[in-house]
Amino acid sequence: MPHALVIGASRGLGFEFARQYAADGWRVIGTYRADADGERLRSAGVDALALDVLAEDAPKRLEAALGARLDLAIVNAGIHGPRQVRIAHPPSAADFDAVMHTNVLAPMRLLAVLAGPLEAAKGTLALVTSRMGSVSAANTPNSLLYRVSKAAENMLAKAAHVELSPGGVRVLALHPGWVRTDMGGPNAEVDREESIRGLRRVLADARSYPGGGFFDYRGETVAW
Repeated sequence: MPHALVIGASRGLGFEFARQYAADGWRVIGTYRADADGERLRSAGVDALALDVLAEDAPKRLEAALGARLDLAIVNAGIHGPRQVRIAHPPSAADFDAVMHTNVLAPMRLLAVLAGPLEAAKGTLALVTSRMGSVSAANTPNSLLYRVSKAAENMLAKAAHVELSPGGVRVLALHPGWVRTDMGGPNAEVDREESIRGLRRVLADARSYPGGGFFDYRGETVAW
C-alpha cells in the first residue's frame, strides 16, 4: 500500500487530495488543526494528525507520525492574508509574520523531517504554490503579501530539488488553478475535484516532468 502525507488537509484542496488518495487505497496521513476537521478526515478514511505547523515542536510531532518510507508528501498548508496589501498599503508586521511563517517558514522546517522517508521510497515531494507567485506573470498590484510568499515557496521547491534529487526524490511546485474554495471564492474557474484529479495525474507521472519544475493541474509548465 503506498503511503502519502498531506500537510494542510483540513479543507479545500488539501482535504480533496487526502480524500481522493484514501479512496484509491492509499494510506494517507492528513494534518489538521480544528477537532471538527479531524473527524471529517477520519470519516474519509484518512489518518488524521493534529498539527499546528507553526508550533516549535511541529517537526518532531510530524516525524513521530511518519513511517520509514513515504511515497508522496504534499505540502498544502497556506493562508492568503489581507488582499488589499500593495505598495500603497503595506502589511502590518503581524500580517507579514502570519503569512510568511505559514507559507514559507513552516514548509522549510517540515521538509527536514520529510527528506529521509521520501529518499527511502524514492518518493515525490509536491509544494502547492500558485501562479500568483510567478514573477513573470505578475500583472496586478493586489494580494502582494500572498504573491511574495508564494514566490518564496517556489524558490523553496527549486532549492529542495537541488538538495533532494541526488537521493532520488522528485520535487515539483504545483499550481492548482483558480479553484472554488474558501480562498478562491465562489466565482473561481475550476472546482476542486477537477483541480485535484489533474494534479494527481501530474504526480502519478512525476518522473516524466523535470524535477524542480512548476506545473499546473493540466500538466502545463508555469513560468517562473
